[in-house]
Amino acid sequence: MESLKNRTLLKVIVLGDSGYVYKKFNRQYKATIGADFVTKELHIEEKSVTLQIWDTAGQERFHSLGSAFYRGADCCVLVYDVNNLKSFETLNTWHTEFLKQANPMDPETFPFVLIGNKTDIDGGNSRVVADKKAIEWCGSKGNIPYHETSAKEDINVDEAFLGVAHKALSNERKQDNVYFRDMSVSVTDILEEQPRGCAC
Repeated sequence: MESLKNRTLLKVIVLGDSGYVYKKFNRQYKATIGADFVTKELHIEEKSVTLQIWDTAGQERFHSLGSAFYRGADCCVLVYDVNNLKSFETLNTWHTEFLKQANPMDPETFPFVLIGNKTDIDGGNSRVVADKKAIEWCGSKGNIPYHETSAKEDINVDEAFLGVAHKALSNERKQDNVYFRDMSVSVTDILEEQPRGCAC
């Protein structure tokens, strides 16, 4: 049996372009009350790593989930559509919102990853955000890693999430089993913090 020291659960929050994880992992998509998540198993340097990927799927009612949704996150993935300038321009808002809600101990070094999605659209002819512009944005945020993908065509998605795992592991907290303790309260806390009444 694998020891706990060789197993790690990492909570990854996906913000930005709607439904990124849903399009890639829809067959194993699991609905919870309040937010949706999937798990992805990886093996990195003899360690079993489970990414628990939380994605609002672009639904506005999830944007006000508050700190419970973000709490215990080990990495934040910001996603934009390379064919949609507005989705790129809102990255600063998502970045700021995450830091505000998650309140990490060291905001300057918290691991972010940027993903430019939908590179397959119209053979790339519809693209409005150049990779150079995205890389410059990453540089302004402390040189965060950048990947370009097509979730629909399954291009570079696994590589991107492997990069996410490496980035999160590099910032891994040292307490044994801390990830399992964090995740045990997430859904309950989300429910308790949901505003009452209509969410429309």
